[in-house]
Amino acid sequence: MPSLNEYLFISGLLFCIGLTGVIVRKNIIVIFMCLELMLAAASLTMVAFTRFNTVQGLPDYDGQMLVFFVITVAAAEVAVGLAVIVALYRARQTINTDELTSLKG
Repeated sequence: MPSLNEYLFISGLLFCIGLTGVIVRKNIIVIFMCLELMLAAASLTMVAFTRFNTVQGLPDYDGQMLVFFVITVAAAEVAVGLAVIVALYRARQTINTDELTSLKG
């Protein structure tokens, strides 16, 4: 059975990969996917902490219930974010962040 440290290591690794992708990449879709990876890493951390936290000998599931709300917000974020990306592509014909320097068309 994996320990809490192993879960936290994997979560930290996923978060670092996502952060690196956000900083380094220029494609807005890849940046968006890296943001979702960072959100998944934070959710994994919450689940790991609640899995190893016990209240009167029973697991505490409060954090795991919170993850369901995080997943719901992430789904809404994906819908709105992809709509913005499609609108941006239709207006500018590019998804490269270097070419998206101003808000004027």
